[in-house]
Amino acid sequence: MRLFLITFLFLKIFSPVYANTIYYLTKIPNLEIYDLTASNGIKYLKAEKSFRVGFRENNVQCDKTSKNSIKKKFDIIKKNFNKYDKNFLEKINLKYVVLCKNLKVAKIKTAGVPNHDMKTLIIDIKFDEKYFERSIHHELFHIVEESHKSLFSYKKWGKFNSPGFKYAKCSTCTNKLDFSLINNTKGFLTEYSMSTASEDMAETFSFLMTKKKKLESIVLNDPVLNKKTMFLKNAVLKIDNNFKFN
Repeated sequence: MRLFLITFLFLKIFSPVYANTIYYLTKIPNLEIYDLTASNGIKYLKAEKSFRVGFRENNVQCDKTSKNSIKKKFDIIKKNFNKYDKNFLEKINLKYVVLCKNLKVAKIKTAGVPNHDMKTLIIDIKFDEKYFERSIHHELFHIVEESHKSLFSYKKWGKFNSPGFKYAKCSTCTNKLDFSLINNTKGFLTEYSMSTASEDMAETFSFLMTKKKKLESIVLNDPVLNKKTMFLKNAVLKIDNNFKFN
């Protein structure tokens, strides 16, 4: 009984301290620790309550999700993040993964929100099952790109496309939102790839990390995608020459 009381008091006293520390590190309120056992150093946090954050009128929002809901998805989440070793994660400045549901940016649903400055990636665990694993790598790529901008030139990337093709000004400035693989690729893996150069890179990277064999068969008949794939591989290997695409 005495041990129980001591433990209870410890949690009561130090939980606010942990909460304040997490907020200081991520600038996201209402988070608690979910898992700290990852060998690559990723700290998994969960939303204890719904939250709103963002530089413009708290435009990023996400809802609390239960531990049971996370538990059902956690093996998949951890398996995918475990593809990145500690050395690479340090080079791209990613340390915290926040798990919540109904993630939105400016009221638009999204799979994830990367924040390179805060070493944080928010993940919607309820995102479409068909694309959930790919979405993890897609969103992580945005942190890769942000941390090494000079390696991912939009100008060079754009030259791979057919003459006359133009990306939209932003990913939400177009109705090209489909994440499914295009039957006849012609330089783009998905409709969403056609929105912006950044999203095109992220989609290509997501296939490299989850559907590598499928991508390898596609690029045999698609010289544009072959060039894009080689561009991404070379850029990532400049960040870490031991990186494994799998």
